[in-house]
Amino acid sequence: MQDAHHAQTGTARTPTGARAEAPDAAAQTASSASAQRAPRASTARAPRSHRAASGRHGTTGEVAGIRITSARRVIDVGSGTRKLDLVRYYARAAPWLLPHLRARPVSLVRAPQGLDGELFFQRHSARSPIPGVTQHEGLDPGHPPLLSIDSLEALVHVVQMDAIELHTWNAVAADIEAPDRIVLDLDPDPALGWERMIEAAQLARTVLADLGLEAFCKTSGGKGLHIVVPLVPRASGTGWDDAKAFARAVAQRLASGWPTQFTATMGPEHRKKKIFVDYLRNVRGASTAVAYGVRARPGMGISVPIAWDELADTMGGAQWTLANIDARLAHVERSDPWSRYAQVHQSISSELTLRLEEGGA
Repeated sequence: MQDAHHAQTGTARTPTGARAEAPDAAAQTASSASAQRAPRASTARAPRSHRAASGRHGTTGEVAGIRITSARRVIDVGSGTRKLDLVRYYARAAPWLLPHLRARPVSLVRAPQGLDGELFFQRHSARSPIPGVTQHEGLDPGHPPLLSIDSLEALVHVVQMDAIELHTWNAVAADIEAPDRIVLDLDPDPALGWERMIEAAQLARTVLADLGLEAFCKTSGGKGLHIVVPLVPRASGTGWDDAKAFARAVAQRLASGWPTQFTATMGPEHRKKKIFVDYLRNVRGASTAVAYGVRARPGMGISVPIAWDELADTMGGAQWTLANIDARLAHVERSDPWSRYAQVHQSISSELTLRLEEGGA
């Protein structure tokens, strides 16, 4: 997918013009498709029932008691989304979003001039720290502290500082060497129909279920789907190398079992009429767009958890946007599709990885 994969040192320019900290060798291949622009097909206008607070030419507003500057600045011309619309969404979504953010190192995609300007990737604390954001010293040796968003105040301040996308690690800061989930990003050739994505997600779920693992699904907010496998931290001594090896073995199992549908090899030449199973989100320092997080691309798609019995009725990875997300949040409040997530206690092992590598399912 086009999410940020980051285990960086220094700076580099992504394909969309986002200035990002450059990934290490393990994550470099995964970031080459980072943050591509989505087509402008679905650009329904975001709700505008609220106006900025300071008059006809006012540029400030207030959300959760925090002053929002440049509130009326349009950040996505196609949908007409203003900065204030984005901040208000994140504040409304906080009850569902914060459980996915708390205690996890987070990377930000910031757009000070909106989607048509330069995008900046931020993983570490800046010279002027963002108010309310937790700083974690020593987790990334040789670099400033990593960040986490642990409260509504921090979330609103981050978006006030022009962040649009929020990407989280696969481990919490308190146990940074113990991944507590595996993420498989199903990234399709744009020429493929959505029905191929539905089938691909179902096949991935079946392979994981045959290994005794329960998986969860969410839209990416872009082109594809994310398959998330929760893990018990430290179970069987699982570390980052184990997580990467297992995720790679799943990707290769899908590619070998259904070679006309999947590839486990990065690059557009390998992905023609196929779905790339991106497993490199499972290295130390890599990150994935957070559930209920907005994507920095035209249309302002949102990554939304879904139940498996909803998958067949989905219409695309950016099905939910700022224009229609409130109805989805109301549905989630009545029936959370990931209500079982915290109750799942499972682990991976070298035996499972070997079984996959030897062709078993």
